[in-house]
Amino acid sequence: MSELPEIARYALVAVAILVLFAFAWSATRPMPKLARALARLCLVALAVLPIALAVLQSDMSAPSRAPPPVATAPAPDAVKPDLPAPPKKAAEAKPAPPVESAPPPVVVGVPEEPVVGAPEEEAVAEAEPPEPEGGSGPPAEAPPPSRGLGGADTSPGSPPPPAPAPAMPPPGGGTAAEEKKDGFDIVPIYYGTDRAEAATEKRLDYGPNRGRKLILGQALVTVPKTHVQPQIERPWAIKIPYFDITLYEEDEDPDKHFTMKELKAQTREELLALVRARLAKSERFKDHAIVFVHGYNTTFDNGIYRTAQIAYDLKFDGAPFHYSWPSGGGLSSYTYDRESSGQSVPYMREFFDLVIKESGAKRVSVIAHSMGNQPALQVLRDIKSSSPPGVVISQIILAAPDVDRDNFENIAKEISGLANGITLYAASNDFALNASRRFHGGVPRAGDVPTEGPLVLPGIDTIDVTAVSTDSFGLNHSGYAENNALINDLQLLIQTGERPPEKRVPLLEKVGTPAGDYWRYPAQR
Repeated sequence: MSELPEIARYALVAVAILVLFAFAWSATRPMPKLARALARLCLVALAVLPIALAVLQSDMSAPSRAPPPVATAPAPDAVKPDLPAPPKKAAEAKPAPPVESAPPPVVVGVPEEPVVGAPEEEAVAEAEPPEPEGGSGPPAEAPPPSRGLGGADTSPGSPPPPAPAPAMPPPGGGTAAEEKKDGFDIVPIYYGTDRAEAATEKRLDYGPNRGRKLILGQALVTVPKTHVQPQIERPWAIKIPYFDITLYEEDEDPDKHFTMKELKAQTREELLALVRARLAKSERFKDHAIVFVHGYNTTFDNGIYRTAQIAYDLKFDGAPFHYSWPSGGGLSSYTYDRESSGQSVPYMREFFDLVIKESGAKRVSVIAHSMGNQPALQVLRDIKSSSPPGVVISQIILAAPDVDRDNFENIAKEISGLANGITLYAASNDFALNASRRFHGGVPRAGDVPTEGPLVLPGIDTIDVTAVSTDSFGLNHSGYAENNALINDLQLLIQTGERPPEKRVPLLEKVGTPAGDYWRYPAQR
């Protein structure tokens, strides 16, 4: 009966998998034959894998049965009549005659003199008295009875047990756990969000619902020292795509994964005090702030992790900010995300004003990815005329913007001159842009690269990054996302602002078009 809840759970998972399998199987019918065959082969693998893992897990978790005990005859020394008589009390005991083959007898009844100020280890480890010559003469006075591990007197006539070696404290005087060297670094992220707070028992969290107000706070993210850029190392998990169902997930370990060490909401004054203290210590990126705006299909935690990864890989010692608009965080939430990003504009504008006007940063760089470009471009257009003297937006990086091409061209003209430079990273293999292009009737987006080439506009450096991908800014990684070229270019762009692009990245290929020049990364070989 104790296994019934476990069996019921596996049964429910199996039923859910079968229903989803049937639904996905029928959804592949409109595909071409080869694509349909490959898709259905993947479906079969996805259906079989969790079942196999569940069986394996149940086998591994089953308790091993110990062999039945074998009856053995009692040892001779365990027979009750052969046991020695218990020692008499101290007041009634008499000295025993010495035995030649035994050590000198212990004189019982002599009151034990307390040792004042001696360590406990010295009281336990008493030296054994020397044996008298020839076995004759009056017995020498023995030391007080030795005490065992629990402080109990040992039986008379038996040699005292060896004293236990004192435990050596770890170096530094702390406990072993305190002295263990951490295998991770901590990156502070200053966030703003208009997500609604999600009710969780473990910690503060923000979900996909709209909060309709700006919330500020600080996140402390652990980055493992084994981190490989530009990845975000998170626990391995088995999930059903599209439905966001997790079948299995590895436990978090800050020595191996990005984790949320602390997440705390802050007042405006508290956050600004933290930011100014961070900027005062900056050296490599002196008085510099970056603001990252995430794209479609991004949860709050994943947006924070991406900002931490970018700051860590750039070795950015300035103030890293993140704005998290209420994305649904799922593949099926595209329509919701598109509308939700638009309603975030007034709250994002308030957050940008805080960074530009109140943080104390002398330079601010903005990075917007995919659908996050829609609200970010509107905010940048609105604040162009209100930028305070002495504060310059250093760089605006628009990574694969999921924005209508004509609308993007109009906004690009309006924000011209707001920053020292504007860079457009375009790609033909961005997942969100492919979905958006289909959603909008096949019309390419501003960050897409159709057969005729990417969007080229005056005052904007367009770089085709199809060969290295923009997954460095997104959530889902592919094999080609392990290329560090884009992160390296981003670091040089923010740090130096050098232009044109081939000056900072010599391997870029310059391509001329009637609308102007653009640059592209060479294809991987």
